[in-house]
Amino acid sequence: MIDLASDLELIRQAAIDAGALAVAEREAGLRIESKVGGSPVTSGDLAVDAMLKDRLLAARPDYGWLSEETADTPERLSKRRIFVVDPVDGTVAYMKRQPWWCVPIAVVEDGQVVAAAIHAPEVQETYAAARGGGAQRNGAVIRASDAETLDDASVLGDARMIEGSHWDEPWPVLRFAKRNALAYRMALVAAGAFDAALALTPKWDWDVAAGSLIAEEAGARVTDHHGRPWRFNRPDPRQASLVCAAPALHPLIVRRCKNVPLST
Repeated sequence: MIDLASDLELIRQAAIDAGALAVAEREAGLRIESKVGGSPVTSGDLAVDAMLKDRLLAARPDYGWLSEETADTPERLSKRRIFVVDPVDGTVAYMKRQPWWCVPIAVVEDGQVVAAAIHAPEVQETYAAARGGGAQRNGAVIRASDAETLDDASVLGDARMIEGSHWDEPWPVLRFAKRNALAYRMALVAAGAFDAALALTPKWDWDVAAGSLIAEEAGARVTDHHGRPWRFNRPDPRQASLVCAAPALHPLIVRRCKNVPLST
């Protein structure tokens, strides 16, 4: 059995230090390139990735590694435990000095997230959770929203998702907002600042692993839009979609989405 408290402290401090490194790299001047598909990657992303990989695997040499900025290999599939990392989630916000980026780190054991940390340097917020131990922001316990109806619910996502006449069950009026980083969106749902985060397209594990545990430990529910629970450290490191919502709202969202096909 792993020492969850030790792993949580390891990744919490690593996320904080990674955020400081990312800011320092930006102040020194970023080199920016485009990845396949057109999304940007900066010298800050790569510096943070290298630092985290060196530090975390030095501390836990028997763990596997999955990161957005490290070439994936099948080796991780043979590991019972792996780190799942996005060195900078919300790279565009990071580049533009906007606040909505973060460093999410998760420990996955046997396909389930057991420890998670998300650090958002610009807003000085650090979210953390260990399975069975609740969720905290800057050391204080957080809880998901107690909203019971979708009417006027606050949702992080793209309002265009629910437009059109193809929905079997109409959507009520929702208040949509945007935040760049998926992990940070899930953290905000965990803290009750928003009622739900919704995305109907596949999401990479490094974007959502840490946020899934923090949200669940705060009382939210996290699945794909058909209500299927997530599993991690699979050959394809993606989840089909994201429904992260207050417990009473989750089934109301899934019910409306059940006829939307899954992409993976």
